[in-house]
Amino acid sequence: MGMFKVCSFNVNSIKARIDLVIKWLEKREKDIDVLCLQELKVRDENFPFQAFEELGYKCAVFGQKAYNGVAICAKDEMEAIRKGLGDEYWDRQKRVIAAKIKDINIVNVYAPHGDIRGEEKYFYKLKFYEKLVEYLDTHYRPDSPLIVVGDMNVARDDIDVYDPELLKDTIGTMPEEREAFNKLLDWGLIDAFRFLYPDKRQFTWWDYIGGKIWKDEGMRIDYILITPSLKDKLKNILVDLWPRRRRSPKPSDHAPLIGEFEL
Repeated sequence: MGMFKVCSFNVNSIKARIDLVIKWLEKREKDIDVLCLQELKVRDENFPFQAFEELGYKCAVFGQKAYNGVAICAKDEMEAIRKGLGDEYWDRQKRVIAAKIKDINIVNVYAPHGDIRGEEKYFYKLKFYEKLVEYLDTHYRPDSPLIVVGDMNVARDDIDVYDPELLKDTIGTMPEEREAFNKLLDWGLIDAFRFLYPDKRQFTWWDYIGGKIWKDEGMRIDYILITPSLKDKLKNILVDLWPRRRRSPKPSDHAPLIGEFEL
């Protein structure tokens, strides 16, 4: 048995963040086995495959110019790579990619940011969550090993934001958004961080404006979700603040979330 580390990291442009990501992986001595990236903002052909290959990773990419985009980079062989939700309308925005690694299915998600209540993007976000549950229902089973990771753009509970009163009923905390996210969990997934740390306050995203990272005024909107068969194999889950507490190379507004499993 050995440790298997799966990471979710919204890089907010892989082109702008490649130096940071490579430096971070080298600093960690390349201990991440599966790196799931969101918000690539590049087409597939412009993804920096070579930089990852030089560190021993092969990458599957579902990219889009200037917006969205997801990738899975893994040390081990990837099988059953699936790009998108399988729906032409929903796959105009590149938000989901999946692969099977070490007999575990991994789904990487970049959920829509949404908008204020009643706007088009607000409804798009809620419908996206419905489509995501349908996608899981079509391709996977809750009783098989599955890890769903990504930037879900929802803070699940008040403990997941730095100021629940200030942020009440804003984007990411609206009851409808939380309900949509909880329906995803109801499909058969466990919030790995909250499972291990029921009362811990830990954020994954901080606004660039106002030095929020230094005040720890953030939100927990990035998740690693697991099916029950992986519950006993989950040994730790943590946020690595090193890439976020940078001035150079310029950081993403997210920090990597890492799940450690004993397989």
